[in-house]
Amino acid sequence: MMVQTLRAPLLLLVILLVALAWLRQGGESPARQASVGSTVVPDFSQYQEVAEKKKAFFSYLRPLVEAENARILTERGRLKALLGKRKLSPAEQEWLDNLAIRYDVPLPLDTENRQTLLRRVDKLPVALVLVQAANESAWGTSRFAIDGNNFFGQWCYVEGCGLVPQDRVEGASHEVAKFSSPQASVRSYIHNINTNNAYRGLREIRQTARQKGQDPKAESLVQGLMRYSERGGAYVRELSSMISHNRRYMTD
Repeated sequence: MMVQTLRAPLLLLVILLVALAWLRQGGESPARQASVGSTVVPDFSQYQEVAEKKKAFFSYLRPLVEAENARILTERGRLKALLGKRKLSPAEQEWLDNLAIRYDVPLPLDTENRQTLLRRVDKLPVALVLVQAANESAWGTSRFAIDGNNFFGQWCYVEGCGLVPQDRVEGASHEVAKFSSPQASVRSYIHNINTNNAYRGLREIRQTARQKGQDPKAESLVQGLMRYSERGGAYVRELSSMISHNRRYMTD
């Protein structure tokens, strides 16, 4: 009778331990299985091991970057096809003009502007985006990443458009932009790199690689980010070092 009495509590204890283990694994799963439409940033501060934290961060953001790159490459493919045609239909011309407007290329699209548009509509190396996100968001733990879905420190200039930096100097009006989702932050960042005149050098490096039939590399394009930070060359060197030291954490 006593043996049977002890079995029930022991069985219950085993069930509880299994359930706790399952819940613990489930708590980490969002960082490992990011959804493109997700609006919740995982708690990356929960990771005690640096390697695990880096793997979780990269695994979370990588699908978002790859999805945006895929979207851009689809547009680039159609753009190249239309640029190769002698005559466009009204619908094709409208699509091309709208793309130019979105990428801040003046109309009408003469030969020079067409090349500018082709130079802008292109992907970024995943490693470059991931490392810059890690740098700008303190590995996803910054206030701007958690409260504003902003992983790249992007600014906005309309009152209420974002979060006011605590160290903003008196007289400044910029805020750190808030986004509806991490995916929106990734899209805005890549569009900024692809259109802002400050990063023309990066786009030219990318174009040169394309002309040589090469896939643009993060180690090369990072040199075009000199103006992303007031730190200039020191910032680029830091990103270059991060790319070199963190590649092993970027794949499962």
